[in-house]
Parts: sequence; C-alpha cells; structure tokens
Amino acid sequence: MNFVIPKREILTKEDLEKFKESQAYSDFFSFIERLNESVKGQKLSTECVLSPILVKILEILDTVNNYRIKLPPVNNEKSRFGNPAFRDFYDQVANKAEELHKNLSIPKESIPEISRYFIESWGNRTRIDYGTGHEANFIAWLLCLEKLGIIGSNDYISLVLRIFKNYLEVMRNLQLNYWLEPAGSQGVWGLDDYHFLPFLFGSAQLIGHKYIRPKSIHNKDVIEEYSKEYLYLACIQFINSLEFTDVK
Repeated sequence: MNFVIPKREILTKEDLEKFKESQAYSDFFSFIERLNESVKGQKLSTECVLSPILVKILEILDTVNNYRIKLPPVNNEKSRFGNPAFRDFYDQVANKAEELHKNLSIPKESIPEISRYFIESWGNRTRIDYGTGHEANFIAWLLCLEKLGIIGSNDYISLVLRIFKNYLEVMRNLQLNYWLEPAGSQGVWGLDDYHFLPFLFGSAQLIGHKYIRPKSIHNKDVIEEYSKEYLYLACIQFINSLEFTDVK
C-alpha cells in the first residue's frame, strides 16, 4: 500500500464534481452513513464496548485537550475572534501528531499521511478558525484507521457515542478558549457555525423517541433534561449558552 501526504485538491467547482465521482467520496460518505445507522435510537449513556485502541484514541483526545490547558489565551482585546495563542496550540498538535500515533499499532509508513488528517481536525492555523471541513477531517482520520484494520464495524456505536462526543467536547473547549472564527458560517441558515455531524448523529439518536419532537428544541426544560443523552440537544444547549455570553 502506498501512502502520500494529503494536500488540498478541491479548489474549483470542477474539482468538487470530480471528487463526487471518486471512490474516496463514496467511501467517506458510506462511512458516515454506517456510523449514523449504528446510533439510531441510542442514548449517550448506552453501554459501549471500548477496545484497547479506542481507549488509546480517547487518551489522545485528552492529550490534545491538555495542550489547550497548558497554552492559555493571550491578551487580545482588539479582536473579538481569533486569539493568537491558538497558533501555539496548533503547532503543539502538529509537532506531536506522529508521536501520538505510535501507540495505535498502525504501519509506521502510514503515520505521516494519517497525521495530516488529524492535525487538520482542530482548525486552521493561519485564519484561527474552525468549521465543518475540519470536522470532516476528523471523520477522515477515523476512516483511515478503519481502512488499516485498526477499528471496525463493532466499534461504530462507540466511535459516535464516545470518540466523536469527546472530540466535540474538546472542540467546544477550543472554540471558547481561543474564540475561533467560524469557518464558512451560513448565518441564519445554519444552526451551528462550527458543526454539522452532531446534528446528523443526534437526529439518528432521536428516531422513534416517544416524547421529543422538532419543536422541543424551544423547551428549556427538555433541553436541560435530555442534553446529556442526545448530541442534537447538547448542541442546542451550547448554542443557547452562547447567546448569554459577554464577549469583550
């Protein structure tokens, strides 16, 4: 198997159309669909089996979160978004990425390629922003691990309810800590300026629920009670909390 360092290839509409016809596109969206299918009707408290590899992935996410703690934001009163300390955080992740992968039992020659997706999962160093494209890199990273046989279909529920949930929590910390600019905000057309997949997975979790309906997102009591069990409602709770945050 040949490994290459990923680089941005989709620059034009024609590039996008070409990608949509590729095997990579099919594999990527098929993986998301399988993950989504696995959590239909499942709460976040659902008992999950964590393989040794999944435990190591959770440890990696904890390590990344600790980088954030050790690299606090700097005084940046002139700008509402984009604390420069994020670049130090990004550099730390980039410098440690290959080392973090060494405990995942993957071929040594594959680490540089897989690490690129991992690094891009946390935002853009230059713009100090984060969006759904970076979120997609995290899923691409997990897909690479599946392609290498490190994780499999038996792990899908845990990948969403434990791994992706933890990734989402780390990203929320980063967004608040460094006030990352939303990358490609859709304004009123998007519920969340930063994320998409927690709404997809979260809606799958809510399929067949006896009481929760779409209009339930306006009920503060429902959000408070069920946000700990459903990704969708946890996102709504987070969005609501930002409405009352005084940003200086």
